[in-house]
Amino acid sequence: MHTTVGIVGGGPAGLLLARLLHNAGIDSVVLERKDRAYVEQRQRAGILEQATVDVLRASGAGARLDAEGMPHDGIELRFDGRAHRVDFPELTGGRRVWVYAQTEVVKDLIALHLTDGGPLLFEAEVHAVEGVDTDRPVIRYTHEGREQTLTCDYVVGCDGFHGVARDAVPESVRTTYERTYPYSWLGILADAPPVYDELIYAHSERGFALASMRSPSVSRLYLQVPNGTDPADWSDERIWDELDARFALTANPGWRLKRGPVTAKAVLPMRSHVTEPMRHGRLFLAGDAAHIVPPTGAKGLNLAATDVIVLARAFAQLKESGSTELLDSYSDTCLRRVWRAEHFSYFMTTTLHVDPEQSAFETKLQLSQLDRIAGSAHAAAELAENYTGLALDGTT
Repeated sequence: MHTTVGIVGGGPAGLLLARLLHNAGIDSVVLERKDRAYVEQRQRAGILEQATVDVLRASGAGARLDAEGMPHDGIELRFDGRAHRVDFPELTGGRRVWVYAQTEVVKDLIALHLTDGGPLLFEAEVHAVEGVDTDRPVIRYTHEGREQTLTCDYVVGCDGFHGVARDAVPESVRTTYERTYPYSWLGILADAPPVYDELIYAHSERGFALASMRSPSVSRLYLQVPNGTDPADWSDERIWDELDARFALTANPGWRLKRGPVTAKAVLPMRSHVTEPMRHGRLFLAGDAAHIVPPTGAKGLNLAATDVIVLARAFAQLKESGSTELLDSYSDTCLRRVWRAEHFSYFMTTTLHVDPEQSAFETKLQLSQLDRIAGSAHAAAELAENYTGLALDGTT
């Protein structure tokens, strides 16, 4: 089998790229190692930037998002017993974000692709990507018990941090930058209606907490915990009690979350990771295959979407004019935005979390920074502009 673009990985990045290529009249094949049910249930991000929403709508995948997604015009910061709201539209000239789970984005894109897209093979285990320095790269994979090959004009690795595509970039030309944080998140899904209208980010001497949601009846909540924490060590009651303690307000001591059955519980390690370059020969890396951000800044899924938007435009230029200008600049174009998002995610993470080794002096610096956001329109605007997403050229 041969295709113009072989896409390794059927998560949101690979599926969105396939959709954008299809709309541009460019053929592709998507190879996903997991089955469809697993992919559609894989819990990940839930915040979509304005640009991500715009491209989903333009690609034909916006109907359910518009019907069921929850637009948010801000976030609330809680610190030192106080609450401060950051108003996104007011600070950014009208931009906002949407709460719409990655699982739902994936379902929408799969349904579209299976209706009128190219081949999408589930349970297709990719073993190697070869020949990326030639004009005919090869993807070797197993599907339905048979070892098979897919030849391509180009390969795009959307197979995540643990995928095989990145290994096709020789170590001699590959540079990795990374940081591991000294804490993790204990995340839960609960059948409990949120008592808040927008996300709450809390800095507390007990550690960070985040109140998010998946729907008007399902809460998504997170607690900072030590690395290596076993979720089984946290009973439901202990989780709810700790969340209430970290969200506590001096002016409203009776404020509490609405409790309900916890339906999912997991610990998420925190890391920052960037691989450079994001292109080698005819191989392009996108999404988590190229970069990881801690989830505090809500950038992961949105960075992946930006990567494939840039890449789809480059392939469209190649098809229309024969020019490789945008393909050749892909890595540099994406990395400028990636590093800005890495910095913002690092800022949000280190400002809101309590490092186990930090001093009282460092805690005071965190509170000073949060107080500056609450008191300075300039500081608040910088947070809002980064949170709602920068333009593709890196500007606001």
